[in-house]
Amino acid sequence: MLRYGVVVAGLSLMAAGVPSIASGQGHPDPAVLTAAQREAMSRLAVMDGTWKGSAWTMLPSGEKHTITQTERVGPFLSGSVKVIEGRGYEDDGSVAFNALAVISYDPATHAYAMRSYAQGHAGDFVITLTTDGFQWEIPAGPMTIRYTAVIRDGTWREVGDRISPDREPVRFFEMTLTRVGDTDWPAAGAVHPR
Repeated sequence: MLRYGVVVAGLSLMAAGVPSIASGQGHPDPAVLTAAQREAMSRLAVMDGTWKGSAWTMLPSGEKHTITQTERVGPFLSGSVKVIEGRGYEDDGSVAFNALAVISYDPATHAYAMRSYAQGHAGDFVITLTTDGFQWEIPAGPMTIRYTAVIRDGTWREVGDRISPDREPVRFFEMTLTRVGDTDWPAAGAVHPR
């Protein structure tokens, strides 16, 4: 019984984030890692807030379908990750599109990554920061789907292009949003201990 109690106590301490003996054996200090992540993620602070505007996508029929697009973006885990929710609305107010993404930074590889969820799909993507935005790609067989965002002066413009070998890129998506306010999402509303 004593052994069981020691195991439970050890697991509880590890889960609580208390440094273990292993932390002195070459494992990076969590405070140092988190500080590096926060610093890297500060480059995306321009995204924070609520955004609204229009977006269109090209349907298989070749017709442009236009929606009202909103985004809410905020830091989480003490600013070490960025959380993004996008919603697209039809004219009648119904939700046509809803997506969630988490952007993170890995100090070991010096790379940004994005995990996204939309329309029943999930994916992990490399995201590359630019001087005024970011770019990310979805491999699709011989084709690549590339999204490029430029965020400046309170405007977020993002385009999506299909890139095939030996062909000109085909634009199939575009959104132009205006920053409409601040948000304390997703960090607000944590469960307090008392």
